[in-house]
Amino acid sequence: MTPFAPSRPELAAYLDLHPEVATALHGGRAVVALESTIISHGMPFPQNVEMARGVEAVVRAHGAVPATIAVLGGRLKVGLNEAELHQLATDRAVEKISTRDLPVTVALGKHGATTVASTMRIAALAGIRVFATGGTGGVHRGAGQTMDISADLLELARTDVCVVSAGVKSILDIGLTLEVLETQGVPAITLGSDEFPAFYSRRSGFAAPLTVQTADEAARVLQAKWTLGLSGGVLLANPIPQTDEIPADEIGAHIEQALKDMDALGLSGKATTPYLLGRVVELTGGRSLEANIALVRHNAAVAAQVAVAYAALG
Repeated sequence: MTPFAPSRPELAAYLDLHPEVATALHGGRAVVALESTIISHGMPFPQNVEMARGVEAVVRAHGAVPATIAVLGGRLKVGLNEAELHQLATDRAVEKISTRDLPVTVALGKHGATTVASTMRIAALAGIRVFATGGTGGVHRGAGQTMDISADLLELARTDVCVVSAGVKSILDIGLTLEVLETQGVPAITLGSDEFPAFYSRRSGFAAPLTVQTADEAARVLQAKWTLGLSGGVLLANPIPQTDEIPADEIGAHIEQALKDMDALGLSGKATTPYLLGRVVELTGGRSLEANIALVRHNAAVAAQVAVAYAALG
């Protein structure tokens, strides 16, 4: 790993850049951050490694450098080598960590797979502006009683990173999630559609609050936002390709069954999303997993295009 040389020298005690990522950042080239929870908690080995390297290849194919982010041995890793990726994919000691968990994970030398929120924060520390993921977290169904609202939304409100996703996960309350994003001043922008997407489906029934038509337009939005001093992130919702989507009515029935099954088990907190996604995979006979992989790859391609366009703006 290449030592990190940030404007805040104290960060070098915690943060490692992969040489390829360091070279790209120092040269002003496009870099795309990638999360690691999907690797350690999203699918089994070796499919998780194949998926991770496949997504990185998509980023490279579209002109950017991939930076998969995780915490290993208390070190913030921005870009992983083969041994680190294998450890992340196979070591059961790797915990799922959000932003609140970072200081404990770092201070105690633990391993952590980063969520959207913690990936955003580490990407920002490294100077990366664009991040590709599958779907962001949001307001969970029944949040009026549970107060279960993803930290991803608050991180979007305060961290200067563009998150390219297929909308918010369809197991969530999409309408309330959009309301929270509006309250927090986060631009929720849909690429090429007037309807906000719903992860597995291109349509959610909710109008897109804002739209752009191209990656170049998205890059200009980022430049305008941050040049104007409007701090915080941007959610760029990229609908799943039509050939890979599961129609909303069809997936909705499976999600309702998964929610009932989860309630019967009494699950809550950060255990809910992995359970629900896994149960939906079972109920769809694996079709939702195929859709998930397809949308992640599509988001990686779009994120690379946005990162290249943003880098060209200087």
